Amino acid sequence: MQLVCLDLEGVLVPEIWIEFAERAGIPELRRTTRDEPDYDKLMKYRLGLLSQHQLGLPDIQQVIADMGPLPGAKEFLDDLRQDFQVVILSDTFYEFAMPLMRQLGMPTLFCHKLEANAEGFLVDYHLRMPNQKREAVKRFKELNFKVIAGGDSYNDTAMLAEAHAGILFHAPENVIREFPQFKVTDTYAELRAAIDEASARI
Repeated sequence: MQLVCLDLEGVLVPEIWIEFAERAGIPELRRTTRDEPDYDKLMKYRLGLLSQHQLGLPDIQQVIADMGPLPGAKEFLDDLRQDFQVVILSDTFYEFAMPLMRQLGMPTLFCHKLEANAEGFLVDYHLRMPNQKREAVKRFKELNFKVIAGGDSYNDTAMLAEAHAGILFHAPENVIREFPQFKVTDTYAELRAAIDEASARI
């Protein structure tokens, strides 16, 4: 049995925080782990900005719903799910991702959780578990799945390395250079061909 695990942001949907920052007109929300490596500090900074701008979860979800998936993402995913079981492994949050998941046909998603108060304002976040992408692939292997993984960034490389086959999709040059062991793809057609090739090989 084979399973395909895909990252969400940058693979099937836009980078949510960056896109949200643009659409909401809050450039400070463009700050990512590239700027602040301490994830807890970064998330508290983000939650503080949302509170400062009086943006509650319904406001955020509306903006995210208007983003839509990346062009061609739904068609790629629909086609892939005809031939493979697919699980999305992401470091986003269910409350952010669900509007986009509906537009992608509700694929299975493993990610993290946000906490909102009675007024709908975000007050905290909860990681499902540390290193959840790699740990999920490990557990799928223990369940006797052959795993093919695809992602675009540093936080996907542990998942790609743990899988039986790892594929980079539309990755930045620094990631490609640092991880030459992974096949590089830039279009959904190339990604599908790489998944099919890996499927035949593993």
